[in-house]
Amino acid sequence: MTERNPRRWLILGVLCLSLLVVVVDNMVLNIAIPSLIRDLGASTAQIQWIIDAYILVFAGLLLTAGSLSDRHGRRRGLVIGLIVFGGASVLATLCQTPAQLIAVRGLMGVGAAFLMPGTLSILTTVFAEDERKKAIAIWSSVLMLGALGGPSLGGLLLEHFWWGSIFLLNVPIAILGIVAALVIIPESRGAATKPDLLGALLSMIGMTALVWAVISTAQHGLTSASTLGGFLVAAIGLGAFALWERRVVEPMLPLGLFRDRNFAGASLSIVLLSFSAGGVLLALTQYLQFVLGYEPLKAGTAFIPMLVTAMIFNGVGVVVDKRFGTRTALAAGLLLMSAGFGILASLSPGDGYTKLAFALVVIGMGSGTAGPAAYGTLMSALPPERVGVGSAVNDTVQQVGTALSVAVLGSVLTATYRSAMPADVAAQARDSIGDALRIATATGDAGLARVAQDAFVSAISSTSLIGVVGGIVAAAVAVTVLRPKPQTESKAPEVETPVAL
Repeated sequence: MTERNPRRWLILGVLCLSLLVVVVDNMVLNIAIPSLIRDLGASTAQIQWIIDAYILVFAGLLLTAGSLSDRHGRRRGLVIGLIVFGGASVLATLCQTPAQLIAVRGLMGVGAAFLMPGTLSILTTVFAEDERKKAIAIWSSVLMLGALGGPSLGGLLLEHFWWGSIFLLNVPIAILGIVAALVIIPESRGAATKPDLLGALLSMIGMTALVWAVISTAQHGLTSASTLGGFLVAAIGLGAFALWERRVVEPMLPLGLFRDRNFAGASLSIVLLSFSAGGVLLALTQYLQFVLGYEPLKAGTAFIPMLVTAMIFNGVGVVVDKRFGTRTALAAGLLLMSAGFGILASLSPGDGYTKLAFALVVIGMGSGTAGPAAYGTLMSALPPERVGVGSAVNDTVQQVGTALSVAVLGSVLTATYRSAMPADVAAQARDSIGDALRIATATGDAGLARVAQDAFVSAISSTSLIGVVGGIVAAAVAVTVLRPKPQTESKAPEVETPVAL
């Protein structure tokens, strides 16, 4: 019997605390979009880049950061991530222009690229396989709790202070996480290997170009020079990365991992899950404030039904996984999410919050059921010396799915909104609901406001259909690709004794 780390549950608590900075920041940022438009003077394109600058840098660095953590220490990578993310949060409060905030969000992406793989890889090293999915369920539930409290605290700050105050939430969490990590978490690393510098460079070029091209698709169209150039560079960079990783003696990312059906199937399911959810949920924050007229604090609490349900169903997902298998748990969760998006697809202008709350509950049920199965399966397929770069793959596929979602679903949302708006209204009012409501307020045109709100609801309904299809396809992938894994005893990784401050 493998000896268990006696401090593993305390370590899990520190990991959850560390990741809270990212969860709180991203949830609060969605709530702050109207404030950024109003107070910072950010345009629709600049809002897109405030969101996408983080994703672009984060996705581009993840594989390299995960590999460096495996080589030089996962706790060290986690602490570096917390320092960079916390420092960037301080800088964000000082920004005076949208361009400055875009640059700082990119710096936050650097911190998150080291922080996020560290949490999941350390969790994998300290928990044996029979406890890992339970630990991931607790990890997910605590993150949901952070996602629950973040918008509420952020909304409270936005009602009483300036927009930059939302980033102050990250600073005390980051400081506490750094201290706790150094005192409690043991250092762990994979076997010593030669640094794969060319592989790291090619992965950064390829992933950054891919996310750039996806973002450019939403902003400039599929046939623009920026989009086509991005996809060309991505294809060359990722193709060269794959060829190099196959021939180098000590690769940064062993491509043989993807021959494991469970690793590949879980990765694809996570991409489809992220793609289905990201863009639609981002649109809902605008629906709450622009259509229902909620203040930031009320808009933040509107997601409580989904988050609480997801926390509860994380435990349900573990039970279903143990009793009926990973394929059943993952497929059931994805189909529930698809059903939730189906309810959103039936949203009409007069429905208000009740139908939205029902849809959020169903989506929360699905997310809670599927999460532990998906992440646990992916991490269980990894050898102990590769959990850092493997968890980076997990985070990378999530970010690629989210970037695709924001770009593709954002484009569909914008196009559907424009087509639903009358042709005789001002061009600016047809570009976004925020611009339309600003014009309506300035001119006293209540009719324009109502037309814009109705058009936006129609756009959300149409866009949600893509979430329905994505959930069904992801469930089909889970059923056909994943295979039950025989129970084996996990080998404990080498760890170093944590150094007390």
